[in-house]
Amino acid sequence: MLLNRVGSHTKTSGGLAKAALPYVDAAGSETLQVYVSNSRGWALPPGDPAQDVLFRDGIGSREIPAYIHASLLVNLGSPTGLTVERSAAVLAHALERGRDIGATAVVFHAGSSVDPAHEDKAFHQLHEVLLPLLDRPGMPQLLVEPSAGGGRSLASKVQDLERYLDAVENHPGLGVCFDTCHAWAAGHDLATPGGMTATLDALVAAAGPGRLRLIHANDSKDDCGSTRDRHESIGKGRIGAGPFAELLAHPAAAGVPVIVETPTEEHEGHAADIALLKSLRPGAGAAPATGAASAG
Repeated sequence: MLLNRVGSHTKTSGGLAKAALPYVDAAGSETLQVYVSNSRGWALPPGDPAQDVLFRDGIGSREIPAYIHASLLVNLGSPTGLTVERSAAVLAHALERGRDIGATAVVFHAGSSVDPAHEDKAFHQLHEVLLPLLDRPGMPQLLVEPSAGGGRSLASKVQDLERYLDAVENHPGLGVCFDTCHAWAAGHDLATPGGMTATLDALVAAAGPGRLRLIHANDSKDDCGSTRDRHESIGKGRIGAGPFAELLAHPAAAGVPVIVETPTEEHEGHAADIALLKSLRPGAGAAPATGAASAG
């Protein structure tokens, strides 16, 4: 069984390579995720070519895959035309920056129709905006991340992925990022024994085999079904550590990289959560095989 590379969302303040690579080394990361623009803004910064080269060479020499998380403002289902236009521009920018820095994929949130009367139009917008982006040659993959629920989300429960993917003609270029805190908040009871397995089984049934390409491993501060997206360190929240072992043992998760987005201590970063998840992998202690990031 291919083991999961485990890493974290990584700081970039002060320079992409200058900040991220030492953070990766200190945390024992085998993969990483970064922002390439403001997480809560529409600005599209060009990046620093020198830092891009250093970053690309750095992840190459370490043999670790990198992922980009697009701005949290992205909403391709919005009833506001300007929001959809800006969302498309943010995704295009993230893909181009991903190409420049050697990233594997760009993660974006599934979005919301906001108004129930706009739902059908929202799915039409997905078709119109995502297909051209998915067909751009030489770009990283796009990965849709279901939300924590509420607000007329276009995908929060994993079963919602079936309609979402149908909207883009089941394009093979669109993968799925599964966030454990989001799934828990949306009502999937991951804490009950077998709950994580059942949720991943449902994800595969809705999205198809091989569609899961990244995992965000986060515990939750809130109850199941709360629709609240408040992350907690692994094993210290309402989900608990056990379900994460169940996650890593599931066939659909084999070889799929895992990113931690939990609260951090100033000097410790994500090292403790990364170490814990590594200890929960099947055959704990073994290193993942080179190339595992492309599995799934």
